[in-house]
Amino acid sequence: MKEFEPEITARIAGIVDESVSDGPGVRIVVFFQGCRHHCPGCHNPHTWDFDHGSIYRIPELLTRFEISPLIQGVTLSGGDPFYQPQAAARIAEEFHKLNKDVWIYTGFTWEALMNAEDRAVSALLSWCDVLVDGPFLQEQRSPELPFRGSRNQRLIDVRQSLRNHALTEW
Repeated sequence: MKEFEPEITARIAGIVDESVSDGPGVRIVVFFQGCRHHCPGCHNPHTWDFDHGSIYRIPELLTRFEISPLIQGVTLSGGDPFYQPQAAARIAEEFHKLNKDVWIYTGFTWEALMNAEDRAVSALLSWCDVLVDGPFLQEQRSPELPFRGSRNQRLIDVRQSLRNHALTEW
């Protein structure tokens, strides 16, 4: 893996080495610490506080992963990875170099992210394959939906959407 600047860090709530519920196939899931969305009914309210979790330098975090050929990709969740876009983009970039796909869960909408004037947000989107966008809405909860918790959330094919300059669902 590429050498990174030592000052790039991420505050992480937890890591799951093998998940089958946070995207297709067997995935590594990185839960970022910090979220201001505070969705009622959130599955991860312990990730809301920006001062909790563990701080990792990006190289240390990446060496923690043993990437098996069975791993299809990485899912960045939280909290919300877009509160730490520079660190999340570095992680996503490295997984792409290993030919692994990248899914990101966020409480922000696609439209809000596309209008953000933050180069780190743009960089993170450029390394994302599928974005699950929008806040979890308890009144639209729908357990039968694959890979999302409420009907307002969309599974967005980011690469196709960026190519077409129009939202394309996965």
